[in-house]
Amino acid sequence: MSGKRKAHSVAEKTARSSDGGPDSSSSSPRPASERDARVVLSNEPGSFARSVLAERHPALIQQVRDAFPYGPRQHEALDALLEQNDNGVIEPLAPSDPDHEQWSVWGREFFGRSWFDAPFLWAESYFYRRLLGAVGYFGTGPWRGVDPFAPFKRAELRGTAVDEELRALDALADVPADERATALLHAAVRGNRADLGFRVTEGDAAPGAPSEDLVADDSARLWRLLPAAAGVTVAVVADNAGRELIPDLILIDHLLLHRHAERIVLHVKPHPYYVSDAMTADVVDCLRRLADAPAEAGRIGSRLWDAMATGRLEVRAHPFFCAPLPYEEMPGDLRAEFAAATLTILKGDLNYRRLVGDRMWAETTSFADRTAYLPGAVAALRTLKSDVVVGLEQKTLDALERSGAAWRTSGTHALIQVRGR
Repeated sequence: MSGKRKAHSVAEKTARSSDGGPDSSSSSPRPASERDARVVLSNEPGSFARSVLAERHPALIQQVRDAFPYGPRQHEALDALLEQNDNGVIEPLAPSDPDHEQWSVWGREFFGRSWFDAPFLWAESYFYRRLLGAVGYFGTGPWRGVDPFAPFKRAELRGTAVDEELRALDALADVPADERATALLHAAVRGNRADLGFRVTEGDAAPGAPSEDLVADDSARLWRLLPAAAGVTVAVVADNAGRELIPDLILIDHLLLHRHAERIVLHVKPHPYYVSDAMTADVVDCLRRLADAPAEAGRIGSRLWDAMATGRLEVRAHPFFCAPLPYEEMPGDLRAEFAAATLTILKGDLNYRRLVGDRMWAETTSFADRTAYLPGAVAALRTLKSDVVVGLEQKTLDALERSGAAWRTSGTHALIQVRGR
């Protein structure tokens, strides 16, 4: 995304409440309930957002430091980032950094503030950019392009939990296609629990997600949009690698095999992001893991490998996926890609926050209204691991609140929300 698009910076989004995206000329005001929804910050004591900056980010810096034999320069840079995160203010990138101008636009309202006083979405994104800079990912030295999160991703991918999940596919091989479709869709939702960043401080999430843990379930609407033999294009915006990406790929195989889609475009991150977010290299690792497995998993891997070769499955990595901005501000070329798809499926918590806007919406705010700017139909598959949520029925919300559980942030609840065209 060009740094010249100053009129649509995240800084201005926090101060104004126009409902249009960058291609909209509408200036009609939002309803008061939307206009008054506050941007999520990290300065509220005891809040989930504050715990991410105060606990998760320092722990992650230490994990990255321990995972590689970095030299003195990287250690000094990581120490400086830790000090700034804990006690300092947000500093701009060095003028020599290739994306200095872009981040200068995105951060001009926030530089000089405490990290805790910047919008949570922006602060998280900038932290990961600074972490990559500290370890030399964007530099010219030998550490250029070395994913600092790769050891964590690969360890998870080699784990016994993945072996068990792949063996479980054998039991689904001969079940009716509609039952298999339902199982694979729910597996893709449950896979979003496999978030390495979430587990830095939260511990392992619950191992299973029964359907009653879905706070919203529009799966029937999703399948109506993708009938068998539909022969359409589907966009899938990935979230995490490893144990989440594998069930995503298995679901993609089912969509292609039964012609719910003729072609699928899988969107991933162009560089490391949020610890476990998927890049092209992670897609390749997962495809190899599947193809090397025995029985049904191996057959799925082979079909997906062939689908890549024939163009029925294509991987793309637009730079906007690592921007600290909501999807309302997506550039025109990405908007056109989503418009060309019959359905855009967005996976995970971060994509959800960017999709509906990282604000404290009333939980019963319409999901369709919050996503109306996105061209075409959209589906969100998400495990809840942050405060933002919309589209709940009042009776569901009342029951969740009565439970006394931290259902918004604990990773124990999930949702499937769909808006048609």
